[in-house]
Amino acid sequence: MRAFRYAAAFALLQMATAAVAVAGDVAHVTIRDMAYVPPTLTVHVGDTVAWNNADFVDHTATARDGSWEVVIATGKTAQLVMNKAGVVEYFCRFHPNMTAKIEVLAR
Repeated sequence: MRAFRYAAAFALLQMATAAVAVAGDVAHVTIRDMAYVPPTLTVHVGDTVAWNNADFVDHTATARDGSWEVVIATGKTAQLVMNKAGVVEYFCRFHPNMTAKIEVLAR
């Protein structure tokens, strides 16, 4: 019985001192008039970038280094979690003159 109480107390202590996972923030980018707004964004590792396509055609958000690509249909939203710190330049594969940049900071 005494061992059970110690085990229960230890379990409660572990739960009380456990690190709480912090959910990442969501940063929004609107695609309008063949442009990403804002064209430069700063987020942290673990944050989500959500692109909302308010334009009249489909677009992509494609990392210049080829590490990721998101297709954003007209009138839809697409999301991507940023998992690596650094600066990522991206463009629309369908409209290469559309460019933007995301700076991903370590937490």
